[in-house]
Amino acid sequence: MVNLGYGRTKVEGLKLKVKAIIKSLYKGSVAVKTGSTFKKKAKKIRNKVTFHRPKTLKTDRNPKYPRISAPPRNKLDYYQILKYPLTTESAMKKIEDNNTLVFIVDIRADKKKIKAAVKKMYDIQTKKVNTLIRPDGTKKAYVRLTPDYDALDVANKIGII
Repeated sequence: MVNLGYGRTKVEGLKLKVKAIIKSLYKGSVAVKTGSTFKKKAKKIRNKVTFHRPKTLKTDRNPKYPRISAPPRNKLDYYQILKYPLTTESAMKKIEDNNTLVFIVDIRADKKKIKAAVKKMYDIQTKKVNTLIRPDGTKKAYVRLTPDYDALDVANKIGII
């Protein structure tokens, strides 16, 4: 017996090779039984006469400079959402009768954002928000206040009245 190093002799190395061959033959016989190796592969349709070797190299991106210079800014902050309060007669009637403030808001603002903006800007709790888009293309928001806030007092504080 010749020592091959790595703690193995020549006979042990041959035994390992024989085991590997038997294993591969067994796998082949299983494949023949199932018929998985004899399935026909669909022929690729060639559209061009000349053959070009495919470009298979995939390199990592390594840009010379960043394509976006600064992170995107939140364009709809609280100051952008609430544009201005409405001071029309019908808006005043809403303030007096329904405990509701009327604002012109950004067209992209939804009810939750309007509610959060009113809470942040004027420190008041809102019961609910109704919105509509006016014929001139602006969005109007009716902000109903909770009963523990008086819309007249809030309107005075804001400077509507």
